[in-house]
Amino acid sequence: MKETGGKTSQPKKILIVDDHALVSEGIAQLIGAKSGLTVCGTAATAHQGFDMVAKTKPDLVIVDLSLPGKSGLELIKDIHATYPEMAILTLSMHEESMYAERALRAGARGYLMKSEGGQRLLEGIQRVLEGGMFVSESVATRVLERFSGRRANPSLNPVETLSDREFEVFQLIGRGLGTRQIAEQLHLSIKTVEAYRGSLKEKLKLASGPELVHYAISWQQSQALRSA
Repeated sequence: MKETGGKTSQPKKILIVDDHALVSEGIAQLIGAKSGLTVCGTAATAHQGFDMVAKTKPDLVIVDLSLPGKSGLELIKDIHATYPEMAILTLSMHEESMYAERALRAGARGYLMKSEGGQRLLEGIQRVLEGGMFVSESVATRVLERFSGRRANPSLNPVETLSDREFEVFQLIGRGLGTRQIAEQLHLSIKTVEAYRGSLKEKLKLASGPELVHYAISWQQSQALRSA
């Protein structure tokens, strides 16, 4: 704690939501060594994370997008809907070109890839706590172009045209999950997942289910190579 004009300023509380214990521990150590910051808790799933937000009332939540069960993107939406003023920073292994804008639309104030290192993470934490946004220059440019209307055709990649839920189903198809498994993981009915598969085929201009599976798996593999 710091003394400021005779008053004691409390350190900013940060909650970490990541299903990899080693990652959470590393981030916690990094934050713990920084004056003015403290880790108020960690969580490994979206449900645990939302419960911890309610219990600890952090100043900032660091959210990994790849959580088991309910996704980090859905958690960001839930936190933002319930606590609209709460700062959220997304930390992910996923390529920012496909995920950053989705995270920002969901309510995050920053997006950082895990490969960028500890110093960049601390910079992002500070910027977001101060009320700013923290994204790369390329993401900032795309967001401004979209906002200004200068980007009439927002993307040449049809995957970017998918809604967040369609994108989530598409990712799970790419990981080899069948309709029933996807329904269980996303807590949807089988009929609803089948409807999403139909809309995916239409938007991606694919003629059949096997084509969709092949396309999704190939896309997933390409993303893994980019993130490696």
